[in-house]
Parts: sequence; C-alpha cells; structure tokens
Amino acid sequence: MAGGAASGGSATTDTYKDARGWLLMPAWSVLLVLSLAPVFMMLVYSFLTKEFRGGVIWEFSLAAYDQFFFDRGLFGDDPPVIEWTYLTIFWRSIWQAGAATILSLLIGFPTAYYIATRPENVRPVWLFLITIPYWVNLLIRTVSMKFLLRDQGPLNDLLMSTGLISEPIHIINTNLAVQLGLFYSYLPFMVLPIYAAVERYNFALSEAAADLYANKWVTLRRVLLPAVKPGVVAGCILVFVPSLGAFLAPDLLGGAKNFMIGSLIEEQFKGNAGNWPFGAAASMVLLTMVLIILLICARQQSKAGKEV
Repeated sequence: MAGGAASGGSATTDTYKDARGWLLMPAWSVLLVLSLAPVFMMLVYSFLTKEFRGGVIWEFSLAAYDQFFFDRGLFGDDPPVIEWTYLTIFWRSIWQAGAATILSLLIGFPTAYYIATRPENVRPVWLFLITIPYWVNLLIRTVSMKFLLRDQGPLNDLLMSTGLISEPIHIINTNLAVQLGLFYSYLPFMVLPIYAAVERYNFALSEAAADLYANKWVTLRRVLLPAVKPGVVAGCILVFVPSLGAFLAPDLLGGAKNFMIGSLIEEQFKGNAGNWPFGAAASMVLLTMVLIILLICARQQSKAGKEV
C-alpha cells in the first residue's frame, strides 16, 4: 500500500519542480511582450516632446502631464491654473463607469441568482442566452445600439405606436445613450462571476435563517450577500475598469459633448494632428487610477478574509 501510495504521488509532491521556470516561460513571455512592454513604451512616450508634424522628439519633458493638469494660456507663458477641461472628462468617465457598474449590478445580480437556482440541465441554456450576443464584434453591437436608439429608430417607433409618446425622444449623443451602451457592452462581465459565486452558495444557510424567523430581505443582506461578496466584487471590477477606458460607446453614442477619457486618448493617436506624449500621459493617469482602485479592492478583500 505504501508503495502504491508513493507511486501515485501526493498533493505536496512537485514532480516538475526542476522544470518550473521553463514551464512558466511561455506565460511570462506573453505577459512581457503583450502587456508590460506596451505599458513601458507608453510610460516613456509620456515623458517625451511632441513633434509638430506628429510623433515624438526624443527629448525629456513634463509638458504632457503639465498640459493635462494645468492651463498656461494660449502661448504657454501665463501663470498656471487648473485645467478643468481634461479633469472634467476624467470625472465624467468615472461617474459613467460607476453608473454602468451599479446598473449592471442591479440587473446582473437577480439574473445570476435566477440562473444559479434553475435545474442543472437548464443552466447552460440560460448562460448561452446571456453570452450569445457577445459572439458579435463590439463595434457591430455598438452601431446596432445606435440604430436602435436613434430618433427614427425601432425604440421610438414602438413607443409612438403604443401612444406613450407623441414625438421621438432624443437619446443619441447624450449621457444616457453612453450609459446604455456601456451597460449593454459589459453586463455579462457582472452576471458570470456572480453566477459562479451563487452556484457555490450553500442554500441550507438561507433555510437556517428562515427557521430563525429572518425574512427574505434580512437573509439577503446578512447571509447571501456576504457569502457571494467575492463574486460581486469581481463583477464590479470587470465592469468598472473596461467602462472607465471605453471609447466606442462614447464616440458612437455620445458625440463630441460626451467625451470620456478613452475617447480623449484615442484622439491623440489619430493621424498627424495627434499629440502622442499627451495621449500617453493621459493613459498613465488612467492606469494609475485603475491600479489604485484594484489595490483598494484587494486590501478590502484581504481584510475581509482575515476577519473571517
């Protein structure tokens, strides 16, 4: 028996210990080439000087960050004042991403709970229905949303035919349109992590709470939500982060008056008129904020784990 157990190995045996570095080499190579190298290039570009005809001059400068945070007048020789234009765009991106996250949570949590409580043979069908629209390219889906929401689109036609409105509602090129576009784009990223958490939930805990005369809302708040909190946090991060840097929905559904930080960055790398150092600096500001948010979430999760 001992020999059989030894031949079968154990959970603590690392058979490939000597080759661990080589086994990780492909993953580290992909991470380095596709993630870290582009970020490092953007960091370097953010400290360079803009070339008049596009591109960069390899001279160290803080002008890009200065342009993002301060306004020094038309000729650049006035006393610096806070540049509210870009900060306003940044703030708009934050609250749009936050609103999209809240809306996705309000719709995604009940949806995930409903799917997770269906019979096991039915759940794959519901998950299939949730994900099938996302087999189509994001650009096509965003253009379809624009067609749906336009003044002469199907939504307004339906509302007018039912007599709910007498004239078309102008939705395109508004913050509402951008919000709907973000919500539609990233809703599954909220549903799937919460579904996975609810599926692992022990519903005997809810039954025990009911036996102790807890109503449904108390059970939801004191029992279910703490148990599935990791899935909720993961879903919120997966929706908030891409929404914060989105540019397709703001460009196609929001127009020039509803710019978000992703649209601002994209504009800086278009053609010869763009400002590459400024676009890179805005990217670094966005990346820094995302990292701060992730670190805060990780710290909160770590504290919650220690308390448990």
